[in-house]
Amino acid sequence: MNAGQIVFDPLLPWVVIYALAALAFAGVVLALWRGLKGWPLRFLAGLVLVAALAQPSWQMEDRAPLSDIVLMLVDETASQRLAERAGVTSDAADTMEAQLLARPNTEVRRIPVPDGEGDAGSQLMTALSQALAEEPRGRVAGVVLLSDGRLHDLERLPDLPAPMHLLLTGQEDDWDRRLIVKNAPAFAILGEEVELTLRIEDEGAAPDEAMTDLQISIDGSEPQTFRVAIGEDHALPITLPHGGLNVIEFIVPEAEGELTDRNNRALVQINGVRDRLRVLLVSGEPHAGGRTWRNLLKSDSSVDLVHFTILRPPEKQDGVPVSELSLIAFPTRELFLEKIDDFDLIIFDRYKRRGILPAIYLDNVRNYVEKGGAVLIAAGPDFASADSIYRSPLADILPAEPTARVIEQGYRPAVTELGQRHPVTAGLTGADTWGRWLRQVEVEPVSGEVVMQGVDDRPLLVLDRVGEGRVALLASDHAWLWNRGYEGGGPQLELLRRLAHWMMKEPELEEEALWAEPTGQTMRIIRRSLTDDVGDVEVTGPDGETVTVPLEEVSPGRFEGIYDGPEIGLYRLKEDDLEAVVGLGPAAPREFIQTIASGAALEPAIDSLRGGILRLEEGVPSVRNVRQGRPAAGRGWIGLTPRDVFETLDIRQTPLMPPWLVLILAAAMIVGAWLREGRS
Repeated sequence: MNAGQIVFDPLLPWVVIYALAALAFAGVVLALWRGLKGWPLRFLAGLVLVAALAQPSWQMEDRAPLSDIVLMLVDETASQRLAERAGVTSDAADTMEAQLLARPNTEVRRIPVPDGEGDAGSQLMTALSQALAEEPRGRVAGVVLLSDGRLHDLERLPDLPAPMHLLLTGQEDDWDRRLIVKNAPAFAILGEEVELTLRIEDEGAAPDEAMTDLQISIDGSEPQTFRVAIGEDHALPITLPHGGLNVIEFIVPEAEGELTDRNNRALVQINGVRDRLRVLLVSGEPHAGGRTWRNLLKSDSSVDLVHFTILRPPEKQDGVPVSELSLIAFPTRELFLEKIDDFDLIIFDRYKRRGILPAIYLDNVRNYVEKGGAVLIAAGPDFASADSIYRSPLADILPAEPTARVIEQGYRPAVTELGQRHPVTAGLTGADTWGRWLRQVEVEPVSGEVVMQGVDDRPLLVLDRVGEGRVALLASDHAWLWNRGYEGGGPQLELLRRLAHWMMKEPELEEEALWAEPTGQTMRIIRRSLTDDVGDVEVTGPDGETVTVPLEEVSPGRFEGIYDGPEIGLYRLKEDDLEAVVGLGPAAPREFIQTIASGAALEPAIDSLRGGILRLEEGVPSVRNVRQGRPAAGRGWIGLTPRDVFETLDIRQTPLMPPWLVLILAAAMIVGAWLREGRS
């Protein structure tokens, strides 16, 4: 294809040429005013000189036309696989591509758009932006989207160079029922109600139903069924049954004719935490370690501490009038009979029998442990004496018996082989650099687990479970030396913190435990055990299929395995007698939040260049050419804007006023004007 045009390559700036042309014109006007008969020749001579300064040329271009480009994005996300949409979309894309390729001078870029990473949903506009960035915008004649119109990146809509059309999948009589969890906290306080708001909605051409069933299951238990209204918010108060992760599953049974049941269920995972831990600390007498316990417990804002130190035992007779004593009476009845069940942990720090706590009160403490309470004994020299707290009803629950010997010598506390696997002491490394303790009460274990040892490998820290409760015995009152940094100190705060939380049954410190940490569709299965070996974990998916996952020991007492869940939903884990549940994926996948095909979200962008939204159930539209700015869609057709773009292969220029022609013409006009005016 050849094309020609006149082009200019001025010798001087256009401003100067305009000025010279004005000057020449003024001379012609002056000659006309004075009546000189050669003024026309003067005018022609000036015109020739001004034209010569502009240097006009005839330019011939050898052009190769470039084809128009049509971008066709095919939505292949999860919502497009509902009902018969995938087949309809594929057939329509093939038909449309063939129709476009049959047009002269047209190329088609067919771009499949799969699911976004994670739960990103349909990223149609992101794919369109990337496609436009890879193509010359001046050649794009149109954009065709084959989709259900449900996209999740509308904010990334690019500046469109040509009309965009949406060929809508789905049927006009589609309908769907979905379950919505409006608010689901990540944490909730044990013993307090947390309110979830649920809503069940029908969309599309739904049947006229006012009620439906709602099933609720906690941690994979047998679901409870309730009858609820459709289209209303329902406030659901829930009290978490235990600490740690609580998995709550909501299910709405699939209704006949609805588009999908993938949005009929929701998983809510809430961590149960204690509000405030109530601790009773009873110190037998003031000593250097008493402040350590107090500081440890007071430093934790989640701990409510009640601390009593017995400064004036009943046998003390020093003649001080009672009216002058500022000390308060020890509220033994209130604490050990009436309020004992309100405490999560009772600590006896160097306490001995002095008649303050009658045997019936200590017997009540024993009952408190057997029913689920926790007692920690921090033993001092008095634990080995005749007044030892062991010589009381508490002996039935204590895991070790004193031998009446107190060892006064320096030693380094050490974690036992069993203790290296126990969550209370596991990972407390650096024992070679720990500071020494200087006293230990010799005890003989009668039950429980020895996790730390002292002088000559004698038991130092013994843990035990009694009934539903827990008991710990620390056979030394010198833990405070670590806190003071004596000989380098040691992990005193971490040890005592773990000890207190283990006794209060925090899930992360259970000796035998099975749980999973989900990340997207992947779970890390964790098994903690005091044994040297554990079995494989059976994982049962939402579809009921069971898979066996082997575990590897990653640290003493900790075994892990990785499992990729094939679908979103509730998974049940089982190993020996331990069971756990975990939810993979979001509570409501974005692709299934709204499933009814609709072009409402894209309508403003499509209308901006007068494109169209057409349903594929009415057939694949034909394609026409339209001029830019004209309506680009109608009943049964969509329009493309031809770009008429070309590539220039060669350019040839021929001067219209070569120098020799300018010289002849200018000289002839000037001489002619002179001769004509000279005869006058």
